Amino acid sequence: MTLDAGTWTLVENFTERFEEYRYQGCHVDELYTQILAMARFIAQARKQIVPNLRRLAGTGAPDRVSDSDRILKDMAVNNFGSNLKILADYINELYIKVAAIDKELSGSKPTVNSRLPELREIGRLLIE
Repeated sequence: MTLDAGTWTLVENFTERFEEYRYQGCHVDELYTQILAMARFIAQARKQIVPNLRRLAGTGAPDRVSDSDRILKDMAVNNFGSNLKILADYINELYIKVAAIDKELSGSKPTVNSRLPELREIGRLLIE
């Protein structure tokens, strides 16, 4: 997939460093940038992977694949789009919850969300 290195790093941090965040917490602005990176990842996966998944999954040595592995591969291919939609829904839910926390924490001051104009594209990215 075509994503810049910064986006890949944010996706990686979001998906692989959750234990650190569980114990240390995280800043709202960090979480917003990771949510945005996940939204970009989902949008690119829909554009680049979903339309070509059958072809991409078909590469390799088909004669070496067992029937059970072939069934599992077909299940993964058939459900990838649906699973991507579920992930997008979860990311959207997370964004809404973080925005509510942001609003609560900011009180009368401007929210972090309002200072990051690139967050406006999250909704579009998650439904494309």
